[in-house]
Amino acid sequence: MELTDFTTRLSRDRLAAIVRGRSADAALRTVLTLVEEGVVLVEVSLNTEDACGVIARAVREVGRDAFVGAGTVVTPDDLRRARDAGATWVVTPSGGEAVAAAARQGVPVVAGALTPTEAVAVMAAGATAVKLFPASLGGPAYLRALKDPFPDMPLVPVGGVDADLVPEYFAAGAVAVGVGSPLVGDAAHGGDLGRLRDRARRFRSVCGAQGRGA
Repeated sequence: MELTDFTTRLSRDRLAAIVRGRSADAALRTVLTLVEEGVVLVEVSLNTEDACGVIARAVREVGRDAFVGAGTVVTPDDLRRARDAGATWVVTPSGGEAVAAAARQGVPVVAGALTPTEAVAVMAAGATAVKLFPASLGGPAYLRALKDPFPDMPLVPVGGVDADLVPEYFAAGAVAVGVGSPLVGDAAHGGDLGRLRDRARRFRSVCGAQGRGA
Protein backbone atom coordinates (compact mmCIF):
# COMPACT_ATOMS: atom_id res chain seq x y z
CA MET A 1 0.00 0.00 0.00
CA GLU A 2 1.48 3.34 -1.04
CA LEU A 3 1.88 6.00 1.61
CA THR A 4 -0.26 8.43 -0.38
CA ASP A 5 -3.03 5.84 -0.71
CA PHE A 6 -2.99 5.24 3.03
CA THR A 7 -3.01 8.90 4.04
CA THR A 8 -5.79 9.61 1.57
CA ARG A 9 -7.87 6.72 2.88
CA LEU A 10 -7.23 7.67 6.50
CA SER A 11 -8.30 11.27 5.96
CA ARG A 12 -11.37 10.26 3.92
CA ASP A 13 -12.75 7.50 6.12
CA ARG A 14 -11.46 8.87 9.42
CA LEU A 15 -11.98 5.51 11.14
CA ALA A 16 -9.56 2.65 11.82
CA ALA A 17 -10.87 -0.40 13.66
CA ILE A 18 -8.67 -2.28 16.13
CA VAL A 19 -9.32 -6.01 16.43
CA ARG A 20 -7.77 -7.85 19.36
CA GLY A 21 -9.21 -11.23 20.28
CA ARG A 22 -8.71 -14.46 22.18
CA SER A 23 -10.12 -16.52 19.31
CA ALA A 24 -8.54 -16.50 15.86
CA ASP A 25 -11.78 -17.59 14.18
CA ALA A 26 -13.81 -14.95 16.01
CA ALA A 27 -11.22 -12.29 15.17
CA LEU A 28 -11.41 -13.21 11.49
CA ARG A 29 -15.22 -13.06 11.54
CA THR A 30 -14.95 -9.66 13.19
CA VAL A 31 -12.65 -8.32 10.48
CA LEU A 32 -14.90 -9.61 7.72
CA THR A 33 -18.02 -8.19 9.37
CA LEU A 34 -16.40 -4.78 9.75
CA VAL A 35 -15.41 -4.78 6.09
CA GLU A 36 -18.94 -5.80 5.09
CA GLU A 37 -20.16 -2.75 7.01
CA GLY A 38 -17.78 -0.48 5.13
CA VAL A 39 -14.96 -0.15 7.65
CA VAL A 40 -12.05 -0.40 5.23
CA LEU A 41 -9.11 0.22 7.58
CA VAL A 42 -8.84 -2.67 10.02
CA GLU A 43 -5.89 -3.37 12.30
CA VAL A 44 -5.37 -6.85 13.75
CA SER A 45 -3.28 -6.63 16.91
CA LEU A 46 -0.37 -9.06 17.02
CA ASN A 47 -1.42 -10.17 20.49
CA THR A 48 -4.54 -11.70 18.95
CA GLU A 49 -4.52 -15.50 18.86
CA ASP A 50 -2.71 -16.56 15.64
CA ALA A 51 -2.68 -12.92 14.57
CA CYS A 52 -0.61 -13.47 11.42
CA GLY A 53 -2.91 -16.30 10.39
CA VAL A 54 -5.91 -14.02 10.88
CA ILE A 55 -4.25 -11.29 8.81
CA ALA A 56 -3.38 -13.70 6.00
CA ARG A 57 -6.89 -15.18 5.87
CA ALA A 58 -8.51 -11.75 6.05
CA VAL A 59 -6.35 -10.42 3.21
CA ARG A 60 -7.36 -13.38 1.03
CA GLU A 61 -11.03 -12.85 1.84
CA VAL A 62 -11.31 -9.08 1.44
CA GLY A 63 -9.00 -8.61 -1.54
CA ARG A 64 -9.08 -4.98 -2.62
CA ASP A 65 -12.18 -4.17 -0.59
CA ALA A 66 -10.20 -3.17 2.51
CA PHE A 67 -6.75 -2.52 3.93
CA VAL A 68 -5.76 -4.99 6.63
CA GLY A 69 -3.02 -3.81 8.96
CA ALA A 70 -1.14 -5.16 11.95
CA GLY A 71 -1.10 -3.58 15.40
CA THR A 72 1.17 -3.87 18.44
CA VAL A 73 4.17 -4.00 16.13
CA VAL A 74 7.13 -3.47 18.43
CA THR A 75 10.21 -4.96 16.74
CA PRO A 76 11.53 -5.31 13.20
CA ASP A 77 10.74 -9.03 13.50
CA ASP A 78 7.11 -8.17 14.29
CA LEU A 79 7.13 -6.02 11.16
CA ARG A 80 8.55 -8.84 9.06
CA ARG A 81 5.95 -11.34 10.29
CA ALA A 82 3.13 -8.87 9.69
CA ARG A 83 4.33 -8.07 6.18
CA ASP A 84 4.79 -11.76 5.36
CA ALA A 85 1.18 -12.31 6.39
CA GLY A 86 0.03 -9.58 4.00
CA ALA A 87 -0.46 -6.57 6.29
CA THR A 88 -0.34 -3.39 4.22
CA TRP A 89 0.09 -0.95 7.13
CA VAL A 90 1.21 -1.20 10.74
CA VAL A 91 0.61 0.42 14.10
CA THR A 92 3.11 0.63 16.95
CA PRO A 93 2.33 1.28 20.63
CA SER A 94 5.37 3.57 20.91
CA GLY A 95 8.49 4.71 19.12
CA GLY A 96 11.36 2.34 18.52
CA GLU A 97 13.07 0.29 15.85
CA ALA A 98 9.85 -0.86 14.19
CA VAL A 99 8.92 2.71 13.22
CA ALA A 100 12.17 3.36 11.37
CA ALA A 101 12.14 -0.12 9.83
CA ALA A 102 8.64 0.39 8.44
CA ALA A 103 9.58 3.81 7.09
CA ARG A 104 12.66 2.39 5.35
CA GLN A 105 10.47 -0.23 3.67
CA GLY A 106 7.85 2.30 2.62
CA VAL A 107 5.20 0.74 4.86
CA PRO A 108 2.63 3.20 6.30
CA VAL A 109 3.10 3.28 10.07
CA VAL A 110 0.92 4.92 12.69
CA ALA A 111 3.32 5.26 15.62
CA GLY A 112 2.33 5.57 19.25
CA ALA A 113 3.18 8.67 21.26
CA LEU A 114 1.69 10.71 24.08
CA THR A 115 3.93 13.70 24.79
CA PRO A 116 5.04 16.43 22.38
CA THR A 117 8.61 15.10 22.53
CA GLU A 118 7.47 11.57 21.67
CA ALA A 119 5.24 12.79 18.84
CA VAL A 120 8.05 14.78 17.25
CA ALA A 121 10.43 11.83 17.64
CA VAL A 122 8.18 9.30 15.87
CA MET A 123 7.49 11.70 13.03
CA ALA A 124 11.23 12.28 12.65
CA ALA A 125 11.70 8.50 12.54
CA GLY A 126 9.36 8.29 9.57
CA ALA A 127 5.88 7.78 11.01
CA THR A 128 3.01 8.41 8.61
CA ALA A 129 0.77 9.56 11.47
CA VAL A 130 0.88 9.70 15.26
CA LYS A 131 -1.24 7.34 17.32
CA LEU A 132 -2.07 9.56 20.31
CA PHE A 133 -2.24 6.92 23.04
CA PRO A 134 -3.85 6.63 25.47
CA ALA A 135 -6.06 9.45 24.26
CA SER A 136 -8.32 9.09 27.30
CA LEU A 137 -5.66 10.66 29.54
CA GLY A 138 -6.14 14.11 28.05
CA GLY A 139 -9.14 13.79 25.79
CA PRO A 140 -9.97 16.19 22.96
CA ALA A 141 -8.62 19.16 24.92
CA TYR A 142 -5.14 17.63 25.02
CA LEU A 143 -5.19 16.83 21.32
CA ARG A 144 -6.23 20.42 20.60
CA ALA A 145 -3.31 21.66 22.71
CA LEU A 146 -0.89 19.53 20.67
CA LYS A 147 -2.27 20.91 17.43
CA ASP A 148 -1.37 24.46 18.47
CA PRO A 149 2.42 23.99 18.08
CA PHE A 150 2.07 21.18 15.51
CA PRO A 151 -0.84 22.18 13.24
CA ASP A 152 0.25 19.90 10.39
CA MET A 153 0.92 16.81 12.49
CA PRO A 154 -1.56 14.00 11.65
CA LEU A 155 -2.92 12.84 15.01
CA VAL A 156 -5.04 9.72 15.47
CA PRO A 157 -6.43 9.41 19.01
CA VAL A 158 -6.67 5.84 20.28
CA GLY A 159 -7.82 4.51 23.64
CA GLY A 160 -11.21 5.29 25.12
CA VAL A 161 -12.62 6.88 21.97
CA ASP A 162 -16.35 6.19 22.03
CA ALA A 163 -18.85 7.34 19.44
CA ASP A 164 -20.00 10.32 21.49
CA LEU A 165 -16.45 11.69 21.67
CA VAL A 166 -15.65 11.33 17.97
CA PRO A 167 -17.05 14.74 16.90
CA GLU A 168 -15.08 16.42 19.69
CA TYR A 169 -11.83 14.81 18.54
CA PHE A 170 -12.46 15.90 14.97
CA ALA A 171 -13.27 19.42 16.10
CA ALA A 172 -9.96 19.40 18.02
CA GLY A 173 -8.05 18.51 14.85
CA ALA A 174 -7.77 14.71 14.70
CA VAL A 175 -7.24 13.38 11.19
CA ALA A 176 -8.98 10.11 12.14
CA VAL A 177 -9.78 7.97 15.17
CA GLY A 178 -8.62 4.48 16.05
CA VAL A 179 -11.26 2.49 17.91
CA GLY A 180 -11.01 -0.86 19.65
CA SER A 181 -13.44 -2.06 22.29
CA PRO A 182 -16.05 0.74 21.90
CA LEU A 183 -16.50 -0.50 18.33
CA VAL A 184 -15.48 -4.17 18.41
CA GLY A 185 -16.89 -5.01 21.84
CA ASP A 186 -16.62 -8.74 22.53
CA ALA A 187 -17.00 -9.79 18.89
CA ALA A 188 -13.34 -10.83 18.55
CA HIS A 189 -13.82 -13.14 21.54
CA GLY A 190 -16.89 -14.76 20.00
CA GLY A 191 -19.52 -12.15 20.83
CA ASP A 192 -22.60 -10.97 18.94
CA LEU A 193 -21.85 -9.94 15.36
CA GLY A 194 -25.25 -8.30 15.00
CA ARG A 195 -24.36 -5.82 17.70
CA LEU A 196 -20.99 -5.30 16.04
CA ARG A 197 -22.79 -4.33 12.84
CA ASP A 198 -24.90 -1.81 14.75
CA ARG A 199 -21.82 -0.25 16.35
CA ALA A 200 -19.98 -0.17 13.02
CA ARG A 201 -22.87 1.70 11.40
CA ARG A 202 -22.95 4.24 14.19
CA PHE A 203 -19.20 4.86 14.10
CA ARG A 204 -19.22 5.17 10.32
CA SER A 205 -22.04 7.67 10.61
CA VAL A 206 -20.30 9.90 13.17
CA CYS A 207 -17.01 9.64 11.27
CA GLY A 208 -18.60 10.42 7.93
CA ALA A 209 -16.73 7.37 6.57
CA GLN A 210 -17.11 6.76 2.85
CA GLY A 211 -16.38 3.02 2.88
CA ARG A 212 -15.61 0.63 0.07
CA GLY A 213 -15.25 1.82 -3.47
CA ALA A 214 -15.41 5.52 -2.53
